[in-house]
Amino acid sequence: MNRPMYPPATSEVASRRRELAPEIHDAWDRFSSAVFAAGALDETTKQLIAVAVAHVTQCPYCITGHTRLARTKGASEAQIMEAVWVAAEMRAGGAFAHSAVALHALGGHPGEGEDR
Repeated sequence: MNRPMYPPATSEVASRRRELAPEIHDAWDRFSSAVFAAGALDETTKQLIAVAVAHVTQCPYCITGHTRLARTKGASEAQIMEAVWVAAEMRAGGAFAHSAVALHALGGHPGEGEDR
């Protein structure tokens, strides 16, 4: 049997989620609307940030939704791809930066003593 890894996000799923916890669901909707409304950052920029974050958190639903919303808000395909590259660099950058922890554990590097 060949099933998708993630079930589709359907209106039935959304309705069930709302049905099971309507007050929390409504609070989520208000929160989300407030977060993505234009403020110090315009809506397009906020959606581009969301595209990048969705790639770092690796949420396929968020990647799909925010990519489409970014496009709807006026982001170009090139801007969206650049946001994805920023996410890729930041994700890889975390591993690069944390090499300091490994080097510290190894000891013998300038300016640091060995912790045991």
